[in-house]
Amino acid sequence: SKTEVILLDPEQRPIYRERVATPAGSYVEILSILAGQVDAVAAKFKVDMSIGVGIPGAVSPRSGLLRNSNTVCLNGQPFLSDLQERLGREVRIENDANCFALSEALSGAARNYKVVFGVIIGTGTGGGLVIDGRLVNGPHSISGEWGHNPLPWHRSEDGAPSCYCGKTTCIETFLSGPGLARNYKTRSGKSVSSRDIIAAAAAGDIDCRSMLDLYHDQMARALAHVINILDPHVIVLGGGMSNIDSIYREVPGLLPDYVFSDFVETPILQAERGDSSGVFGAALLWP
Repeated sequence: SKTEVILLDPEQRPIYRERVATPAGSYVEILSILAGQVDAVAAKFKVDMSIGVGIPGAVSPRSGLLRNSNTVCLNGQPFLSDLQERLGREVRIENDANCFALSEALSGAARNYKVVFGVIIGTGTGGGLVIDGRLVNGPHSISGEWGHNPLPWHRSEDGAPSCYCGKTTCIETFLSGPGLARNYKTRSGKSVSSRDIIAAAAAGDIDCRSMLDLYHDQMARALAHVINILDPHVIVLGGGMSNIDSIYREVPGLLPDYVFSDFVETPILQAERGDSSGVFGAALLWP
């Protein structure tokens, strides 16, 4: 939903940043905006700089084409080669959730932890894994893609929403902002934004409060699945939905119902760099 550029100095301090809306339906326009942002920074500051890009989805190690993006116009496109051709220089590229996890692990909320699972819950739902300060990508470039696994311990009250990936009951269809709004409409018949649902719940609306309670439980089930597989030292949340304060109060107490252990001490932290954390991580793709 947004495209942001940031220029960091050698001490990782931001000296320039700009955010614009993403023309999410046009591959050509997205390339044009990215190239234009980089060109503008280069012209303004006239410094030698490396370029890292965080994107939804990932470049296939086999075909070189982008795949798995919820900005669907990017799928099947030679995004990396096209961008490098437009800019005339090398670019490093990573999944946006991986960039987020790297940012928070190196110099954000999770900087004092060994094994970090970073979660983005916003327009979509993604994840990234960092161990000892190094991004773990995997041979298929899908490490951390928890959002396209089915919601664990699925119940009838969860419903069975369809995902853009072609499957149903993906975690993303419950925990993303659009997912919360869609599921509330299914339960209540009312078209309300996720932001308004959260605000109404805080104001005492019974239906919205019930929906948010269910959301907390769905979050606990989804994160418990991660803990049962990875047992990370910390989970850090970013993206617009991570600003729901009640997540950090309610979800930890629900985890013991689902985690395969006699105790659960995994901290769930909010990102220190907010919804710009991923763009910091993109810059940090270069040492």
